[in-house]
Amino acid sequence: MDASNAPAPDAPAPDTATSDTAAPDTAEAPGPPAASPDLSAETAAESWSLHAAWAAPIRGHPVPVALLCVAVLTLIAWRIGLRPDLPAFLWLGLAGSLLGVVDATLKRLPEPLTLPSYAAGVLLIGAAASFTADGGDRFRHALYGMAALGAFFGVQWLLLPAGAYGFGDVTLAGLLGMHLGWLGWDAWILGVAATSAFTLAVVLALLVTRRGGRKTQIPYGPLLLAGTLVAILVHGS
Repeated sequence: MDASNAPAPDAPAPDTATSDTAAPDTAEAPGPPAASPDLSAETAAESWSLHAAWAAPIRGHPVPVALLCVAVLTLIAWRIGLRPDLPAFLWLGLAGSLLGVVDATLKRLPEPLTLPSYAAGVLLIGAAASFTADGGDRFRHALYGMAALGAFFGVQWLLLPAGAYGFGDVTLAGLLGMHLGWLGWDAWILGVAATSAFTLAVVLALLVTRRGGRKTQIPYGPLLLAGTLVAILVHGS
């Protein structure tokens, strides 16, 4: 916090230090804006809409974003096929495409996209379990996969230097782990391995081209999503 300068000897001491300079004339001292509470409430509400700041990359490039979504959803629909779990993976493909665009642009994974996707994933995968052979076991594997991948990235988030991962990466990892766990442990392992391979390739490319160094922060969400897509395409049948 910034500390106020000492007031003049003949000026009354201020109750709290809120500015860099204490003016003896209280009429000139700036006070807190009257609309601050309303502004905060409005910002919180708007953060869950496409008018929020995090959605600027989506609003600014609607055609490329739409084409990306169509391509990803087409690949997923082709690989999964007409099965009860198709809606769950189509939701993941749509939300994941938007998350990848936002994170690649702003290095941010907004909760208005990740948190509802958890609810959608549990509901849609849970519904699919009722119409799938060994659906109960696969649903449990989905929950185990969610917990395992979330914990795997959560531990790294806690132990690695600040900036290596964001908590949004941990949140996204749990969501992806749920869907990979539903497909089986082979898919889960491949998703993690493919993500690591993509990460290594990006880091080496930055070092070779001298566009980054060891401390360069890269958006990790698109790499997680790409690794998960690889696992879905390999083990989705």
